[in-house]
Amino acid sequence: MKPGSFEYVKATTIEAALDALMRFDGEARLIAGGQSLMPLMNMRMLRPAGLIDVNGIDGLAGIRIEAGAVHIGALTRYVDIERSDIVARHLPLVSHGIRKVADRQVRNRGTLGGSLCHADPAAQMPLCALTMDARMRLVGPDGPREVPARSFFLGAYATAADPLEMLVEIIYPDAEGSVGTIAQQIRRHGDFPSVSVAASARPAGDGRWVDWRIGACGLDDHAIRLDDVAAALEGMRPDPALIGRAARLLGDDLDPPEDVRASAEYRRHLAPIYVERAVNAVVEEARA
Repeated sequence: MKPGSFEYVKATTIEAALDALMRFDGEARLIAGGQSLMPLMNMRMLRPAGLIDVNGIDGLAGIRIEAGAVHIGALTRYVDIERSDIVARHLPLVSHGIRKVADRQVRNRGTLGGSLCHADPAAQMPLCALTMDARMRLVGPDGPREVPARSFFLGAYATAADPLEMLVEIIYPDAEGSVGTIAQQIRRHGDFPSVSVAASARPAGDGRWVDWRIGACGLDDHAIRLDDVAAALEGMRPDPALIGRAARLLGDDLDPPEDVRASAEYRRHLAPIYVERAVNAVVEEARA
């Protein structure tokens, strides 16, 4: 299929993009990489009145360290994040997770901001942003504002961004010295995972691990934090028994979705298994 009719607007400044959003009264979409947006439009699952191309806006791509945080522009391509020495050193979880996004073709074109605003409940980048307590810097008619990841993702394909706002930057706390990984169950390479668990922690040097951050997707209609599991591991010397007990803190009250990838029962079964795998992978990577 082909998309329905729409007006194409090429914006070269943030102000021009915001003006266009206002003109369409929220019925337009911003496009950068288009890796999620265009398939939806081609299938006519989404029919915006306008399409605003923001690729020509200077200053919305790039990676830098500033004031103890890693700033990544919303237009930064996956491939640039994947190759970044700054991300590899200061955001190990994001560096690991970016390599699990789709395939090389998608990573060459897709943008970080596009993934976060699309908010697919199974996607790796929203999971990493939530796990690492990232902040989203938005700009709209009322000026700039920052929204923490915990408040940004509201549900499947739903965020706290207003239709008249645009995401311009993602700010992550510096995690230098930590180890991060994602353990996920996928049916085939490049597919979205049925369940995935992200884990990040820092070795304290005496066998203990601190600053545990653990998140998961596939267990709700958006990525979630597993703070009880992280708290059980904080400051401890992980061993198989401790990791197993921590994983079981997930409990039986999970209410995962059911779709073509997996049943709710199967996801509930997988959850503690992949928590254990993610935590073990963090510890084993440091030992290696």
